[in-house]
Amino acid sequence: MYLVVFRNRKRADLDAAAYAADADAMHRQASAQPGFIAFKSYCADDGEVVAISEWTNEAAALAWRRASDHAAMQDKGRRDYYDSYTMFGGTPHRVHRFSRSGG
Repeated sequence: MYLVVFRNRKRADLDAAAYAADADAMHRQASAQPGFIAFKSYCADDGEVVAISEWTNEAAALAWRRASDHAAMQDKGRRDYYDSYTMFGGTPHRVHRFSRSGG
């Protein structure tokens, strides 16, 4: 498993409808990439967003990073959508699981 954690703050003046449409398109494309497992995004009360994507391995995550549509959207994000962001990528050193249902 390889995780990409994307912490970000949106620009105050961003076009929310355009951002939502672009984010939806990127999610659909990422979901179709080999090695994609899951994606979730969380927004804190102060506006910071943490998005987590899960991949089978680092090569799959890097292939998505280099995909032409995604690369173009990264440029658009820096230009039009984000005030700031930090991206972390890596393989978890420790994983603990609990499930009441045993699954």
